[in-house]
Amino acid sequence: MTTGQHLISLLYSHIEKNDEQLFSVALQAAANEARRGHSKIAQEIKKLVETARLEKSKQQPTPTPIIQPRGELADLFSASYPQIRLASMILPKNLEEKLQRVLLEQRQAYKLQKYGFFPRRKLLLTGPPGSGKTMTAHAIAGMLKLPLFVIRYETLMTRYMGETASKLRQIFDAISEVKGVYFFDEFDALGARRDTGNDVGEIKRVLNSFLQFLENDASTSLIMAATNHPKTLDTALFRRFDDILEYHFPTNEIACDILKQRLISFLPKKMNWDGIAHKLKGLSQAELVKVAEDCAKEAILSDKKTITKKLLLKILEERQETLKCRGESLPYGANI
Repeated sequence: MTTGQHLISLLYSHIEKNDEQLFSVALQAAANEARRGHSKIAQEIKKLVETARLEKSKQQPTPTPIIQPRGELADLFSASYPQIRLASMILPKNLEEKLQRVLLEQRQAYKLQKYGFFPRRKLLLTGPPGSGKTMTAHAIAGMLKLPLFVIRYETLMTRYMGETASKLRQIFDAISEVKGVYFFDEFDALGARRDTGNDVGEIKRVLNSFLQFLENDASTSLIMAATNHPKTLDTALFRRFDDILEYHFPTNEIACDILKQRLISFLPKKMNWDGIAHKLKGLSQAELVKVAEDCAKEAILSDKKTITKKLLLKILEERQETLKCRGESLPYGANI
């Protein structure tokens, strides 16, 4: 996005009184300035956004505490009010646009309903581990100021015939009664294909129940499911979702932007990024965040205001070694 486009987006955000979109565009502009070597300007923009967010949080009342599920429901959900925003993530342009469309449709659902349309609210997220799927669910809930309910599979899935389907009904009853973002992580545990040959009868019953509940759900809650293995999902599932969002490991450019955003308060005025890109191969967004956190901690504990290229390369090499030990070096989707 060019500087002119940033300015236009900022003005539209101001007109629509959409502060979060305004902050997001401002941080995109900061990342753009950082890429051009204007680290001082980038840091100033980020500090202004942080100050504005802090002032806004003081003016707004704290969200109503979540009514914690009781009885059996207490074992099926974990509930929270996430504070993460999409601006905390650096995503490919096409994916960010899809997520912004979801947010826009949710915020202006009344406009769509006047014409008989409904906002997107059933989303399937696919991609390798650590690519940002779980963080996206937290960010969507945070930006819409909705509670996030994460389904607990260890209590949902049982070996007793019919019990899992009964618990699914309780979950979808809750989805209808309490508006929120309901997140089914590691969805392949529930949505595996019906022709796998493993305990086929019960798998079919559970999956058929889920398909029926999902299709019949007419609530205003958002239902998000994430999987690392989309090919294992039953094909009937895909058409039940309003949108399918594909996640991949970051390109070298995006990986550098993630580090710059996370380390913006610790970067020197001039940082030579040559020779760093090849060290980013195979690192997911989650791994890059850990790299940035480790660099920042090292700087803080050594009483230094900035990090060095040498330190960053050292931490990156350590992270790659950790991946090799876990057998995760250059996972699928990595840039080779």
